[in-house]
Amino acid sequence: MKPRDSRRSFLAAGLTVPTAALATPQVPKAPPALSPPSGGRAFRTLGKTGLKVTSVGFGCMVTSDESVVSRAVDMGITYFDTARAYSRGNNERMVGSALKGKRDKVILSSKSTARTAAEAREHLDTSLKELGTDHLDIWYMHFRDQPDAISDELIPVWEDARKQGKIRHIGVSTHNPNAIVDRVLEVGKIEVVLSTYNFAIGSANDSAYERLDQAGIGLVAMKVMAPASRAFGFKTSGEHSKRPGGPLAALKWVLRNKRFGTTIPSMTDSEQLEENFRAMTEPFGALDEKVLAGINESIRPLYCRMCYRCTGQCPKGAAIPDTIRFLSYADFYGQFTLGREHFAGLPDETRAIRCGECESCSIVCPNGVHVPERMIRAQELFA
Repeated sequence: MKPRDSRRSFLAAGLTVPTAALATPQVPKAPPALSPPSGGRAFRTLGKTGLKVTSVGFGCMVTSDESVVSRAVDMGITYFDTARAYSRGNNERMVGSALKGKRDKVILSSKSTARTAAEAREHLDTSLKELGTDHLDIWYMHFRDQPDAISDELIPVWEDARKQGKIRHIGVSTHNPNAIVDRVLEVGKIEVVLSTYNFAIGSANDSAYERLDQAGIGLVAMKVMAPASRAFGFKTSGEHSKRPGGPLAALKWVLRNKRFGTTIPSMTDSEQLEENFRAMTEPFGALDEKVLAGINESIRPLYCRMCYRCTGQCPKGAAIPDTIRFLSYADFYGQFTLGREHFAGLPDETRAIRCGECESCSIVCPNGVHVPERMIRAQELFA
């Protein structure tokens, strides 16, 4: 791809859906549905932890309004997820304020991106202070997409924290469960795995989930909407919705998989909260499947399925799956700052790569993502 073409490619790689769709839109079949819950809530047990959680939890990452978190507790949602890195610490502070006087009603988790023991201990103490609590129900090692990220140096930190009563259970979050499942089972101390799971990824990671489930490890689903989000134009209701049904259908698809104890869809306002709450009582039907099939095809050139087959394939060393995932925060979730912050965390030499300077690209995505165009868009948008 020539340099003079980079701007044209960048513009072409925006959110315009291609007019030529693939022949037969399909969405992967979900596992059999659970029985419809009563009372507006469905409860599941999170692996061998014994924690009883609502099947729809609350992902706090993009929430800035603490009243939404507080209302979710009052509605009966029991699982809340944040992280030390979210909004540079402000998210934990917001969640802590929202849960004042309600901490005993919820299961609370946070996450650390620490790579050293000293940093991990510091993160935990700061998280507890910001959240206004003396313990976390689950503390995750965050962004562990390769086995060596679950290091022998860090495991004792999590064990010591549990012995001290600062945490109840040890967790790991990942976008690449197939890569770390052997390491998780080898360690034998990890009780919960938080992983990407949605209709666009489908059954690609099911073998890993089955092994973890059989070992009694609790599973929590994140990024459950894929790009079927409001920021990308999809809404559940409203007469002006151009793409109706996306978020609710996507969440219901995930809820059909009984291996997952709970889910953490993002919520920014009360409308989203109410829509997500509905997913616990509405079965996944033929119309939902049709909606998701259409979305699945329209996003094919744009959305990374996180299969990681392109990892290490770029001769210049571009971080392809990570960069395209960071772009999804801006394009699909309306979170430009979040995407830019993640991109800024890449090594200097990786951030300096410009795909538009290449004459051609050898990377061919098996899932149909237009890799060069998406990479150019991310590099120009975030740099």
